[in-house]
Parts: sequence; structure tokens; C-alpha cells
Amino acid sequence: MPEGSQLWRNRDFTVFWASQTLSVAGDSFALIAVPLLVLHVTGSVAQMGLLTGLASAASVAAGVFAGVLVDRLDRRRLLIWCDVARMALYGIVPVAWAFGPKVWLLYVVLPLSEAIGMVFQVAYVTAVRGLVDADRITEANGRLGATAAAAGVGGPLLAGVVAGWFGPTAAVAINAASFGVSALGVLLIRLRRQPAPSSSTEEARGPWHELLAGARFLWRQPVLRALTVLLSFFIFLTLGLTDVLIYHLKHDLGQSDGAVGVVLAVAALGTVAGSLLVGPVRRRLGFGASWIGAIAVAGLAIVGLGVSTGLPVAAGTAAAYLACVSVAGICSMSLRQQVTPDHLLGRVTSAFWTIHYALGPAGAAVLTWGAQRHGVAVVCLLAGATCLLIAVAAFFTPIRQQNPELSGATG
Repeated sequence: MPEGSQLWRNRDFTVFWASQTLSVAGDSFALIAVPLLVLHVTGSVAQMGLLTGLASAASVAAGVFAGVLVDRLDRRRLLIWCDVARMALYGIVPVAWAFGPKVWLLYVVLPLSEAIGMVFQVAYVTAVRGLVDADRITEANGRLGATAAAAGVGGPLLAGVVAGWFGPTAAVAINAASFGVSALGVLLIRLRRQPAPSSSTEEARGPWHELLAGARFLWRQPVLRALTVLLSFFIFLTLGLTDVLIYHLKHDLGQSDGAVGVVLAVAALGTVAGSLLVGPVRRRLGFGASWIGAIAVAGLAIVGLGVSTGLPVAAGTAAAYLACVSVAGICSMSLRQQVTPDHLLGRVTSAFWTIHYALGPAGAAVLTWGAQRHGVAVVCLLAGATCLLIAVAAFFTPIRQQNPELSGATG
């Protein structure tokens, strides 16, 4: 295909694509290893949820300033330094654990890493726009998402094997190394020079005006405003879902660490499928039907996960859930990239993630506490039903439009 071949000929995008795919594979190791470290030492899913909540809170706090940093500093250098810092932080864990379990260290490393990761993710979104033409953004996002998810299939599987054979700390060490790979990949690329923003606007009005510029842009755009509000509730309901899934597999179904890795690897196929399908689905159904349908099916999948009694059903429903999250997420991100001026893209991305993740830490704590106190089935039934209500609510907002990027509703 001409579009695909053009991306293949884009050397900088290809290098970035490959290095980030390997980095995501490494992230899969931490996704499994960190909860297992907590569970092995404490045996408490509530502790897992608390750690997830604190890490998410740190990410939200960093998001307040991440956009300004990304829009004002050299984006390539910022990406590299974020990777180096996270490599060092995660590298401390296996070294310290060699002298005995130190759960308290995770409460330091994970929040700091997530805060730095927020800065990286905001810069990552702007980097895609600096690597490809505007008409290739959705394709590039889908390709990055699909291959990253494909790496996520093997990553959890290998992480489960490594954690089972050598312990979760070995999996954390591999995650640390993956950040080094990411840093090297970014070092080898060049981003297109971005047009300088006017110094007479945000900067001239003061730092707080500049800081809030992204939030103001979101508020002025009806579709982006509605997406931000509804996704805030969606994140509250789902941020702790991975912890609940791991707890369900270990506590309710009595599965091994390796089995956990297998289930998460199979579930990651859903993200691959969603990333590959989002382009054709959006072209055929339009933005509104794609986003609303994905949220609705995600809610049904959460309910199915809660009542699963075996590995095949748990893996299948988790895959369906991740496929829908991928479709909704790529639709949302691509729309923001399409309608946001480049000099504001960092702050708009940062504001969007900060606002819609703001309820996430509390949600993760509530979800995991509820799973331990009342059972996974009850929690998943309530969370899934509420996701269906979010999809219904979206029908009464500008989200329902087929092509909001063309209608003027987004600016």
C-alpha cells in the first residue's frame, strides 16, 4: 500500500517505532512483576491497589506541568532523559531486593517512575507529530499501538516465565534495561523543527496562564470536553482492573505466576486487534459510533471477566476489553492530534491526561478494596454496568458525531 510504504521509508519513524516496541515489551515485565512482588510479600490485593493508586496520583501531579515542559524544552532530549531516569529507578529494585524484600522501596520507585513516565508519554504524543505528516497520524498511531501490543503479547508470557524461574526482581531488571533501549532509539532519530509559538500569547500573560492553556483549549472544544469528562469516570472504574485480574487469577482460580503471564499475553492480543481495526472501523462507522460502541463492549467484557471461572474465559474477556480500550483510546488521541495547534499539543495532551486520570488513584484503591472485601464478581458487575451508562451518556453529547474533526465542533 502506498501509505504503508511511505511510513516504511521514513527512517526516523521506523527507528522510533522499533525502539518503542521493544520498550513496551519491557514494560510488560513490570506490569506483572511489581504486583507479584507486593502479593508475594504481603498477600494483599489492597496493598497492590494502594501502590497503583499512589503511582497514578504521582502521574496525575506530573501531568500538571508535563505539557509546559514538553512545549518549552527540546522534546528529543526530554524523551532521552526520561528513559535514563526510569532505567536508574527500576534498576535499584533488584539490587536492593537482593538483600531482602523492601516493599517500601516500591512506594518510592513506582510513583517517581510514573511521574517521569507521564512527561515521557506527553512528549511521545508530540514526537509522532514531529515524525510523520498530518495525514499519516492516525495510521502511525495505529501502527505504533499494534506492534507495541504485539510486543505486549510476548512480554507478559516471558515475564511470567522469568518471574516463575528467577523471581519477580529479575523481570524488573529486564524492564529497567528496556528503558535503555528506548533511550538509544530516541538518540538515533531527529524530530522535525516545530514552529515557534508566539511569545505574545501564553508566555506574555504569565506562567499560570501558560499552564492552563491546554485545559482552556479542551474546555472550548465540545467533543474534547465531553471526552475528558466521560473518560474521567471510565478511568475511575478501570484503572485497577489489572490488579483485580491478577488477584482473580491467583486468589480465586489458584493459578501460577506463569499462568498469569499467559493470560495477560493472550489479553494483549486484544490491543493488537483493536489497534489494527481502529482505522477501518472509524472510516466505516465514524468517530461517535466507534468510540461509544467500544466503551459499551468494554463494559460487557468487564462483567464477563468478573464471572469467569477458568483461564480461557478470563483471557478472552480481558482481550475483548483491551481491544475496545485500544479503539476508543486511539480514536480519542488521534482527534486531539488532528485539531490541536502544535505549540499547544503538549499542554493539551498533558491537561487531558491529568484531568481524566485525576479520579484514577481513588478508583484503583476502591476497586481493589472492593474485590478483596466483596469479591471480584460484584466489583466487575458494578464497574461494567457503569461503563454501559457512560456509553449511553455519550449519545447525548457531541461525541456522537461521525466526523467531529470536520464539523467545526472541535475548533
